[in-house]
Amino acid sequence: MSGSGLRTDRLLLREWRASDLAPWAAMNADPVVREYFPGVLTREQSEASAARFQADLERRGWGWWAVEVAATGEFIGFTGLDPVEDGMPFTGVEAGWRLARPAWGHGYATEAAQAVVTHAFEILDLSEVLAVTTATNLRSQAVMRRLGMTRDPADDFDDPDVPEGPLRPNVVYRLRAADRRPAVR
Repeated sequence: MSGSGLRTDRLLLREWRASDLAPWAAMNADPVVREYFPGVLTREQSEASAARFQADLERRGWGWWAVEVAATGEFIGFTGLDPVEDGMPFTGVEAGWRLARPAWGHGYATEAAQAVVTHAFEILDLSEVLAVTTATNLRSQAVMRRLGMTRDPADDFDDPDVPEGPLRPNVVYRLRAADRRPAVR
């Protein structure tokens, strides 16, 4: 590693490894994990995304980190920060996460995302972090609230990259550095 990574009590947020590619592809081929996305990804699409994520980490020192359980070395997903894509009705830096199903329900998403938010404010000196998900993804919205993020319905939008249907309406949660408080696990 080139030093790009974060550690929590139970997790290591780190650069991507070749050994992550098979479990990453399996995770992205799982329709339950991808329930709030337009579809599953092929192995090639998953490998390409991991390569992009690693290139971003190398280029700027932050981005989408692979997440592993520190005690076992098991790859369980990803979390991190990324500038909002062009074409969205807002700008800023987005925090995000996605975990393999066996890692759900252990508090890992909140723990990893809290490390990312801390990094955003204390190391990158960002004034705000936001998170976006479909209006129906209540699990991710619960993580956002545990991070201290709040939603203003005026920020809700229809994702222009998603076909008409239940996945198109999205919600935006925000956390300003000035409003930050410790996460609730």
